[in-house]
Amino acid sequence: MSDTQGPLGVTTWHRHLFARVERWPWLKSLEESVSAVSQPLYDRHRDNLLVELMHGGRWAGHSLHAALSDLPIGFWAGTVVLDALGKDSADDRGGLDAAGTLSAAGLLAAAGTVATGFTDWTVSDGDDRRTGLFHGLLNLAGTALQGASLVARVHGHRRPAQVLGLASMAVTGAAGYVGGHLVQGKAVMVNRVATTTGPTRWVQAVQEADLPDGASAGVTVDGRQVMLHRSGDDVHAIDDLCSHAGALLSRGPVVDCVVTCPLHESRFDLRDGRIVRGPAHHPQPVLPTRIRNGWVEVRGSLPAARRKKS
Repeated sequence: MSDTQGPLGVTTWHRHLFARVERWPWLKSLEESVSAVSQPLYDRHRDNLLVELMHGGRWAGHSLHAALSDLPIGFWAGTVVLDALGKDSADDRGGLDAAGTLSAAGLLAAAGTVATGFTDWTVSDGDDRRTGLFHGLLNLAGTALQGASLVARVHGHRRPAQVLGLASMAVTGAAGYVGGHLVQGKAVMVNRVATTTGPTRWVQAVQEADLPDGASAGVTVDGRQVMLHRSGDDVHAIDDLCSHAGALLSRGPVVDCVVTCPLHESRFDLRDGRIVRGPAHHPQPVLPTRIRNGWVEVRGSLPAARRKKS
């Protein structure tokens, strides 16, 4: 066995695990059923400001779900620590003790976490959608166990409450691992154009005659995918890959210099790359343009200024 895989495949087990999860027939069937109900509802209300706020969008700069998820995990971890130290309750009289207070606070935080996570899930696709659903199911199971633990605490059943709380943390930890795979392993909800640069010189992109007024085009210049749009005498250029999920913006409609992503319908202003409507969290990088000798030319990062000779 090669050194890159390690003994017994300890460095590759997670790939095999998630590949198997994505092929589970019951998960695929459930995803299709949930999508059939949720997607029309989301599409009907996607212009609602509250929906965009639940994504985090242009105001937060990243998904709200990722930030909110720390709250229930932190509160519930506190209950486990109190249980382990015997600081949860002095007797079995019941009521809302210190650990129960943290448990209840975590359940309140979980409501917002679930809502924002579900909103983000509606703008996922393919295998990511099935893995995301699995992540959500684990979180719901962890929340249900925590709810049962809180009920047991309130009724004075201290030992069952501790066991249920510990089980809740274990399941929630597993859900967090799946969520980490989605973000760091599958690049879900990350800025797809964060590292795009270049070209460092003016490069011919398309002949001016091939880009009449009101027309758009997707071109590749020095390996960078760029969307061009002409509005009168102005030619605008932004990264063609949508920062949200990597769809080609040049395939989307343009109205008043605002392009709509054909995949999840984020909207960007072609003049400055700003987000007009989410679910995108990051604006589109803008490239300078010029018309020279019958060609539309673009460039990316400017070269570093030369030092003056002393």
